[in-house]
Amino acid sequence: MLMKKIDLLVAEIGSTITKVKGLSLQDEPTLLGTGEGLTTVLAGDVMLGLQRALNALATDLKLVHGNEVAPFSFDDNGNCQIAGIPLWASSSAAGGLKMTVHGLVYAMTVRAAREAALGAGAVLHLVTAGKIGAQDLKQIAEITPNIILLAGGVEGGERETAIYNARQLAAIDSKTPIIYCGNSAARGEISRIFNGTAHSLTIVDNVYPRLDELNIEPTRRAIQQVFERHIITAPGMDRIGELVSGKIIPTPGAVMEAAKLLAADIDDLVVIDIGGATTDVHSVTEGSAEIAEILIAPEPRAKRTVEGDLGLFVSAKSTVDSIGNEKLVAELKLAGKELPISPIPTTPIEERFTLRLAQEAIVVALRRHTGRIRELYGPTGRIMIAEGKDLSKVKWIIGTGGFFARNSNGKGLLIEMLANNKNKSELSPPSGAKVLIDHNYIMSTAGVIAQQYPTQAVTLLKESLGLA
Repeated sequence: MLMKKIDLLVAEIGSTITKVKGLSLQDEPTLLGTGEGLTTVLAGDVMLGLQRALNALATDLKLVHGNEVAPFSFDDNGNCQIAGIPLWASSSAAGGLKMTVHGLVYAMTVRAAREAALGAGAVLHLVTAGKIGAQDLKQIAEITPNIILLAGGVEGGERETAIYNARQLAAIDSKTPIIYCGNSAARGEISRIFNGTAHSLTIVDNVYPRLDELNIEPTRRAIQQVFERHIITAPGMDRIGELVSGKIIPTPGAVMEAAKLLAADIDDLVVIDIGGATTDVHSVTEGSAEIAEILIAPEPRAKRTVEGDLGLFVSAKSTVDSIGNEKLVAELKLAGKELPISPIPTTPIEERFTLRLAQEAIVVALRRHTGRIRELYGPTGRIMIAEGKDLSKVKWIIGTGGFFARNSNGKGLLIEMLANNKNKSELSPPSGAKVLIDHNYIMSTAGVIAQQYPTQAVTLLKESLGLA
């Protein structure tokens, strides 16, 4: 039997860990090996973390396959070189894809633009409704977003606010790319405003063309395309950009791509991704027809929420705050005041600490993602309304990320979460939903390769989830 060779390398450059996976895509797609290294944003060069991960992958492959390994070579310093092997990547390092969103009415165009940005993998640092003011402009300058998203007005509706906001944004002394996804009646004027400025302008279809209609896919695709052209500015990303032969997309956007592809194959699902800095929840479901009848605002089929205060390393202290410091110290019988925060837990106390943080992140992040039913009283008496995402028809709960791949207790936390979802006003996943774990930590990798290799991506996902 001929040994499979690596056809493609896929890197995930995270806020804490950089991973590289070696894939064979011939015949039955196979994950041949994985290498990891600590991400080195603070050391001033994320390329160092990528090199560590490549070296670890080369070592892993040699241990498993002996000398019949992929065509790696090594320089005088012993670093793995990858000439001749395509490298694709996703990234969430240095704060990920930082965006600001500006629209007309928060419950309408602003909300639609926000959903598109989150679905593309963005971390939102500022969201405004109405005319942008001086304080907003100051905040935008301080944030230094990677992309600014401008919306406003249904088709044929109000256009002056979007035009006013375009003038305000055009005056910002930066080269920040702008995406306009508002009323098409304002496109001509907005094009003229940005013409001759340092800002590149991308115009896409209206994200909220009519009342109660979302059209987020064109904007989501545009965000990822602009991101690829203007790779995030973590130290050393320019060198990685030169090394990568395929696309670099935001890691959360890659997970969303994988979730949508998988849902088309196995049915409605929720993905929970706990990282060092954030906890992301992705859901792909239409919900129930009954809830849709009383829903007060449209929800996208594929929705992502990101919780920047819930993480296991970078955001560990704010996760502790969510639990309560004294409560956590008592629960874990911690000695002293130092919290056992570690990017990769190695001691029993670090493992117990991380497990407790993960439990909190799962429960709080899913609750924030979940919609709810409310009772209102009006002239005709009591009525029931629904707001937010309906997860009541979800069939699968999937845990992905380093925590779930490394920790055998992760599945138990998800099962416990489902068993404790007893608030009837919340549109939570049913207790009968099945729990799966992305054991090979392949979800973001599958999302990266999905556009060119969708069948292989699904095969890799189902193998990792134990569905093959």
